[in-house]
Amino acid sequence: MTRAKIRVSVLLAACAIAATSCSGEEPSGVTVPSVGRSTTMGKPAPTTAPRGQAFTVAATGDVLIHPALTDQATTDGGGRRDYRPLLAGVKPAIESADLAVCHLEVPLASANGPFDGYPAFNAPPEIARALKDTGYDTCSTASNHTLDKGADGVARTLSTLDEAGIEHTGSARSKAEASKPLVREVNGVKVGQVSFTFGFNGIKLPPDKPWLSNTLDADAVIAAAKATRKAGAEVVIASLHWGTEFVHEPTADQRDTARRVLADPNVDLIIGHHAHVVQPIEKIGDKWVAYGLGNHIAKHSEPRGTTEEGLIGLFRFSRTASGWTVDNAQYVPTLVDLGPPIRLRDLSAATGVEPARREQALTRIDRIVLSRGASRSGLSRR
Repeated sequence: MTRAKIRVSVLLAACAIAATSCSGEEPSGVTVPSVGRSTTMGKPAPTTAPRGQAFTVAATGDVLIHPALTDQATTDGGGRRDYRPLLAGVKPAIESADLAVCHLEVPLASANGPFDGYPAFNAPPEIARALKDTGYDTCSTASNHTLDKGADGVARTLSTLDEAGIEHTGSARSKAEASKPLVREVNGVKVGQVSFTFGFNGIKLPPDKPWLSNTLDADAVIAAAKATRKAGAEVVIASLHWGTEFVHEPTADQRDTARRVLADPNVDLIIGHHAHVVQPIEKIGDKWVAYGLGNHIAKHSEPRGTTEEGLIGLFRFSRTASGWTVDNAQYVPTLVDLGPPIRLRDLSAATGVEPARREQALTRIDRIVLSRGASRSGLSRR
């Protein structure tokens, strides 16, 4: 790896969920598990596994840079844009993983802008450096906003990530780049990542540049995973931009795609995003899918409460006689505290958030995440 990281294993902790109901924003058809909540969150312990035998992954949801976040970053930087204070609350969880994966949903502008928010984003480039300093190693870049600023926006975004030292997959500057799989050594293990999106908000891929971004299709994901294995990956993670915005329940298409992709031996884990709210985590066979990790950092013009909630998915892979498996799965609830100042909070800590708001968020997140029986499969809240 390009920098030293604190090696941690993600230990199963007794976590819990209150069976009490929350606001009327829950999806229909969600079954609430009846288990208790631990008042003391378990903390990861340093891994003692030798190189090549185990590694941990931290994955998060949408990085969606609305203008209010840039205003906050400018205030925090004393007139210069500094997004690091916004993200500081999750830095310990992110940098403690062997591999930290973000989803950069928006194109990045040049240093002098112009900067745009919804519906066609163009975010300040300083967010890339802030993500690196927070502990991220890679970012998926295939989203419905990938083409907001055309081919130039794609090229500018990827060059900015390169300059920050963050690897990327999902969009490309050339056909050759698109055909080169992302494979990274993680604690002595070759780990690959692929990234796909359902579409581009009505924008069509240029006929002469179809490789600008990957379009989601189960067969395409599997083909990319096979190519990534051929390039040397021992484990492959699929980052999928899918689902329906502001809806907690995964769609039938999400569930069908997850079953098809995870049935293939070339894909080991699915991490999802796009809905801007938390969706369930489920074990299908012996593999995990996080349907939607919610917003990681965002500030919608009309906050819903649910759009400020998110997850850090934590997965520990271990080598077994039959191959690689996730032997420990956890999640860390997060909250974009709108302040002022705006701050991303790790809700496994009891500080920084008004107690009633924290309890509301934890209750709702737990209910949604575990609504498809994940607690029975070993998932717990850290």
